[in-house]
Amino acid sequence: MIMPNSDRWKEIAFSDFNCDAFRIWKEEHLVLAAGDFAANEYNAMAVGGGFLGFLWGEPAVMVLVRPQRRTFELLERYDTFTLSVFDSRYRDAVAELGAVSGRDVPDKLAAAGFTAVEAGRVEAPAIAEAELVIECRKTCRAALHGRDFCDKSLIESRYPGRDYHSCFFGRVLRIAGGDKYWNAEALLEHYGRH
Repeated sequence: MIMPNSDRWKEIAFSDFNCDAFRIWKEEHLVLAAGDFAANEYNAMAVGGGFLGFLWGEPAVMVLVRPQRRTFELLERYDTFTLSVFDSRYRDAVAELGAVSGRDVPDKLAAAGFTAVEAGRVEAPAIAEAELVIECRKTCRAALHGRDFCDKSLIESRYPGRDYHSCFFGRVLRIAGGDKYWNAEALLEHYGRH
């Protein structure tokens, strides 16, 4: 098994995982990958909405994916996915993953300058350049519908084409990353002391 960035990475126990979920979604750049690395059938996309937390008694992730995305098809077909975190050096490359379709560019990750590698516990690929990879097994999918929105202004502002996201929930099986995600001092240094 290839360990992405093995010189910087450590498998992180859930109890040792240091992550400010609000900041990670707002300040970092996240990529969702789905499919099967060994079968060479996978895709990735930039993802800007979701959560990291605890659900149904276990560490969990939820990501939002629109139905027209190639990654959506792979999430429907396969049982696992990864969520990778990148710092600002990768902003443009992550943005490219969000702008280009996997239907038009078969190896979208390579085209954006990323390297897909075998993950530790799931079939979906990890991304070697990531500073953090969260490996998940799908537990639930829930489609959003206009009638479900309490704040109806979100429909016009976020879904003018009525192409509502689906929420994909996953049980976290493994977390691997650099110092700032398991060392409290490194996390404080990265985000600053308040």
